[in-house]
Amino acid sequence: MAKIKLSKKSSRIDMTAMCDMAFLLLSFFIMTATAKVPEALPVDTPASTVQTKLPEENLGTLTIGKEKVFFGVTGREVRAETLKRMGEKYSIQFSDADQKKFALMDGFGVDIRQMKQLIDMKNEQRMREGVQPGIPYDSINNQLADWVKTAREVTKDLDGKDLDIAIKGDAKEEYPTVKKVLDILQKQNKNNFFLVTGLRSDDF
Repeated sequence: MAKIKLSKKSSRIDMTAMCDMAFLLLSFFIMTATAKVPEALPVDTPASTVQTKLPEENLGTLTIGKEKVFFGVTGREVRAETLKRMGEKYSIQFSDADQKKFALMDGFGVDIRQMKQLIDMKNEQRMREGVQPGIPYDSINNQLADWVKTAREVTKDLDGKDLDIAIKGDAKEEYPTVKKVLDILQKQNKNNFFLVTGLRSDDF
């Protein structure tokens, strides 16, 4: 009796559909992901189980770490106008080009007399450690209070509402520095603000 020959089937698997799906997923995640913005003063925030989303607009952020304080505000128009008014207050002339560059900066930590030098730097130069020593906030030269007050005034004039304030402090920061910042806000009758924390589990 003759043997029946079985036809050999190819063991090759067509991966075209799998590759298409992988590239579609990769493209989706790349286009929807938000890149982390580099910070001039990186801080390790304290852990908390409370989840409260920060406002995306009309927000000023005070970053506290290593006895330094940095300040940033959302909205390019608000940033530019705030710099202009602070320049007028301290008799420093900021050009339109300076204001446009400053409007692209998320936060800063220098004496206003060094602001022109900071604006002229490239972003990677600004982010180097030690380049920004922090905004003065002592009793003699309290520029931080002026920045907060001016930003609030600008926000009211442009948007018709008060500026929300968020405090982002390092978990290991000494209390006296934080208290000085809180005193600045309280003197301006700003008693409601957000505290930026990191998320932790309930059984931490």
